[in-house]
Amino acid sequence: MKQRTIRLAATGARLVTGAAVVAACVVGVTAAVAAPWPSVQNTPATTTVTPVPGDTTLVCDGSFRALGRDSSRADLMVSAGVPRLRVETGGSDAASEPLQMPDMQGGENAQTITATVDDRTAPLIAASESLRLDEDDLRGFAAAPCREAGMQSWIVGGDVSTGASDIIVLSNPGTVPATVDLTVYGIERSSSTTIVPPRTQVGLSLASVASGQNRPVVEIVSSGAPVRAALQSAYTRTLEAVGIDLQDGMAAPQKQLTIVGVRSVPATDGDDASGAVLRMLAPDEDARATVRVRGEGSDEVRDEYSFELAAGIPSEIALSGLAAGAYDIEIDSSAPLVAAVRQTQVRSERQDFSWMLPAPPLEGRQMFSVPAGAPSTLYLRNTADAPVTVTLEGEDSQTIELPASGASSVPLRGESYTIEASAPMHAAIGMLSTSGAPAIAGWPLWAPAATQQPIVVHH
Repeated sequence: MKQRTIRLAATGARLVTGAAVVAACVVGVTAAVAAPWPSVQNTPATTTVTPVPGDTTLVCDGSFRALGRDSSRADLMVSAGVPRLRVETGGSDAASEPLQMPDMQGGENAQTITATVDDRTAPLIAASESLRLDEDDLRGFAAAPCREAGMQSWIVGGDVSTGASDIIVLSNPGTVPATVDLTVYGIERSSSTTIVPPRTQVGLSLASVASGQNRPVVEIVSSGAPVRAALQSAYTRTLEAVGIDLQDGMAAPQKQLTIVGVRSVPATDGDDASGAVLRMLAPDEDARATVRVRGEGSDEVRDEYSFELAAGIPSEIALSGLAAGAYDIEIDSSAPLVAAVRQTQVRSERQDFSWMLPAPPLEGRQMFSVPAGAPSTLYLRNTADAPVTVTLEGEDSQTIELPASGASSVPLRGESYTIEASAPMHAAIGMLSTSGAPAIAGWPLWAPAATQQPIVVHH
């Protein structure tokens, strides 16, 4: 009995000890869960690399194309004139190379101008073309910059009505073919595809691409190689040639657009010119657009309009009631849209016209060329709430202070300039004759190619 008592006591002691161990384990696990777990971190080695900028290649259109000069071949394109070319390389090395023009008789001066990178610095280069025609079927003045090719652009302008002779010009500066898809927005949407061989320029009659569309807008998308898309326009009214134009494509649709330096020339008695006309398209969805017209160098709103735009259908409005002068047009939309303004100059029963495109925000330092043929003006508009300082260097170097929501204009007397802004703003070149035959042209200054941002490489 004594031995049994001892065994029971020993067993009880073991039970008490085991319970204590279990309790200790529970407490330990609970504490471990509450306490931070140890972690293993391995920070990868990284290197920051700034890519070397590439060479800059500009595409110049060359000969202005004429249609209908051979009655037996209505679609035959012939050279009506070769523009005067101005090139400024800013001291960089540059080389030109011609583009083939197989679908035009007598075509010349379509070319690429390439400036090479110097010491990891993107080259400054600018070029522009201008010409004046005075023939029975083509009469007027046209000017435009030479521009880089791209993968997508929008042609907002042109006409296919009786008397219009408009041609979409596609230039492929690359070494491989480009497949170009053209989508025409109008009363009905249509599409077509064309192949542009390497180092080649081709022309497509707008009437053949956008048949039956009185206010066409054309989306141009390239694959395989970038192309430069432009529109050559000419118009004849009752057998009288009344203007020519060179128009570039614009970038993707935006909800806010600023068109700078639009000229208004009110129609005279007995004249059927339409003055300034705004064309807009919301390609993907219905939109409500508010249009504000401001005078040159002023933040005062002269006119304001509101419009309902049906998706995929271009609309036009006449900006009537504007006195002679220059204006800036700001568009705010509930959905992305594209737009352009057709401006007309009339003098002594003769006319000329030009399409002005939206000016994108301009940042950084860039060079631009001023073509010959008519007096030129640089128009500046600051749409931000903070002031912007613009430095203009050329024969007339100066600094322009743009206040918040302010604007300014500068007469240009040199052939080339560099411009740099302290913050994004909008700028455009306008050309207008002050005597002799009418001459009007204009285009925005596009931002230079995006600065190559540093890339973080993980090892």
